[in-house]
Amino acid sequence: MTHRAVTLDDLVLAGIAVAAGLAAAFLSRGLLRWLAKHAKRTRWSGDDVVVDALRTVVPWAATAGGLAAAGAVLPLTRTVQHHLDQVLTVLLIFVITLSAARVVAGLVRSVTQSRSGVAGSATIFVNITRILVLALGFLVVLQTLGISIAPMLTALGVGGLAVALALQDTLANLFAGVHILASRTVQPGDYIRLSTGEEGYVEDINWRQTTVRQLSNNLVVIPNGQLAKTNMTNFSRPEQELTVLVQAGVGYDSDLEHVERVTLEVVGEVMTQITGALPEHEPAVRFHTFGDSRIGFTVILGVGEFSDQYRIKHEFVKRLHRRYRAEGISVPAPIRNVSLQQGQIVIPQQRGGDDVQAADRAAAG
Repeated sequence: MTHRAVTLDDLVLAGIAVAAGLAAAFLSRGLLRWLAKHAKRTRWSGDDVVVDALRTVVPWAATAGGLAAAGAVLPLTRTVQHHLDQVLTVLLIFVITLSAARVVAGLVRSVTQSRSGVAGSATIFVNITRILVLALGFLVVLQTLGISIAPMLTALGVGGLAVALALQDTLANLFAGVHILASRTVQPGDYIRLSTGEEGYVEDINWRQTTVRQLSNNLVVIPNGQLAKTNMTNFSRPEQELTVLVQAGVGYDSDLEHVERVTLEVVGEVMTQITGALPEHEPAVRFHTFGDSRIGFTVILGVGEFSDQYRIKHEFVKRLHRRYRAEGISVPAPIRNVSLQQGQIVIPQQRGGDDVQAADRAAAG
């Protein structure tokens, strides 16, 4: 088939088509930038993700449309026209796939952040959705280029079995991470303690491992498979608020009613004045032990979150000690009496201060 030569009119029309496409891309980008500013004012973050993706897709689509129109007005051969259409189609599919992966991943992240009990910052769901969208886009590109994907899918199925056998540990960690998030036993932001001793705030759960930040700001990396198998205490579920027990004791000569009243007053001050304490917490003091030198009791404090307990304990002990001294309440320390005899040292059982004084008077008499 004979094709005519390119004329000046053809070049002018092609230039107009390309210029129109570029102008449409520029105008659409400006319009979408304006929409993005308004989208940020909304409470839902999903519209931000969609508009951000459109800011990439629409300008590229307008540019590709201008190039396609320019190719249509030029007297190109059928082969050249076919290749040009394929290149532009693949370019559009590539851009749309990247934008779709960004949109889907952003929406997944938005949903997980807006719902309680779902991983707010866990990257495992985001990564899985992004990989699935990119894989679908790649298959569409192959189909567009005329490459049959059926043999490839068959080969991937057979090869996937071999890969699964070779990557048992990796896949075990992957499915363990999915199970952990789906069961909602652990979520980013929770404070956990493992039976092996590791503890801290869960920073992230990805496809292979869980990252835990200790109170010292060090990061502990735990494989998901190990986390799923070990015994674990989650101090943030079902509620972040928890009770803290502080052990104390007073001398046998103390008025226990007076001790309880003073201790409850100090607990009330700490609960209302210290950040992280629970003002609505009902103070509680429970005597429980006749010790060697003191009567032991437990003070129950309420804290809003696990790490708050250290600051609250610190303030409570200081204030209780100062108040006991002002009220004349004694907190005796255990005393040991060491007797030296010929060639040997006899260390009797631990006794209180009153027992030691009685023994000294008997020895003096």
